[in-house]
Amino acid sequence: MQPQAFHRAVADDFSAVDEIIKKQLTSRVPLVSTISDYITSSGGKRLRPLLVLLAGKALGHQSDDLRLLAATIELLHTSTLLHDDVVDMSGMRRGRSTANAKWGNAPSVLVGDFLYSRSFEMMVELGSMSVMKILSHATRIIAEGEVLQLSKVRDASTTEEIYMEVIRGKTAMLFEASAHSAAALTGASAEQCEALRTFGDHLGVAFQLVDDLLDYRGDAETLGKNVGDDLAEGKPTLPLIYTMREGNAEQAALVRQAIQKGGIEDLERIRVAVEDCGALDYTAQLARDYVAKAIAQLEVLPASQYRNALVELSEFAVARTH
Repeated sequence: MQPQAFHRAVADDFSAVDEIIKKQLTSRVPLVSTISDYITSSGGKRLRPLLVLLAGKALGHQSDDLRLLAATIELLHTSTLLHDDVVDMSGMRRGRSTANAKWGNAPSVLVGDFLYSRSFEMMVELGSMSVMKILSHATRIIAEGEVLQLSKVRDASTTEEIYMEVIRGKTAMLFEASAHSAAALTGASAEQCEALRTFGDHLGVAFQLVDDLLDYRGDAETLGKNVGDDLAEGKPTLPLIYTMREGNAEQAALVRQAIQKGGIEDLERIRVAVEDCGALDYTAQLARDYVAKAIAQLEVLPASQYRNALVELSEFAVARTH
């Protein structure tokens, strides 16, 4: 499925969001603008601002505030990417060098702080205490999710429950906040706000499950990142956790050892193991289940092209190859 289908419903708004983002990147310090522009112009799916625009419009909201909120969330997301790449020592994102690979860790962290701070200035401009509450809460949960993941690096005893807690924090939380804050901004009913919050959570979980699946089924050129990165860092993702739990003794031992020592020396053998024991099928099915639950939440919205686009976006999240 091509993402253009659900982009089209809010194409004009999306262009306006890009313009807002560009204006927010100006700084009296040239390096801040250079790195900010580099990271925000590197492409990406921009699913989070899309969620804001589609959810808000599905609720009948048409004001410029929706565009500002979408830009705010994209800047917030971008700030976390800069920090994540430093923490993960990543050299590649979206098919090109990461900011830390080009300029070093210190500038990347500090420009991440700049974008994070700028997003909060934009939140204040929105003048909605309910939106501020949702987004400030989300930033804390995201940070906790990242620290929890860090604490489980090279820990082969990590359970599926802990893994789900990690991805709910580090990934699903901002999807949840995107849909939830859009509903709050529009003054939606309590039922609609809760349904969209849940929708975002389920969609975010599915998105991360597919990301972790593609680490073993994808290729670097299509994904725009280094395949096997999570394995190299010793991160116990669901395909690995399932293999240790359900695979045969040899498969489980192979994965356990790879997590504990890090590195991708055994990547090809592990790819075979996670495929043969059913770990990738299990992960893919769980992602489909979460997307089905996400789509069910959209019943609280009136029928419209925007609700249809939210369904299409959800289906894309599990059908994608990158």
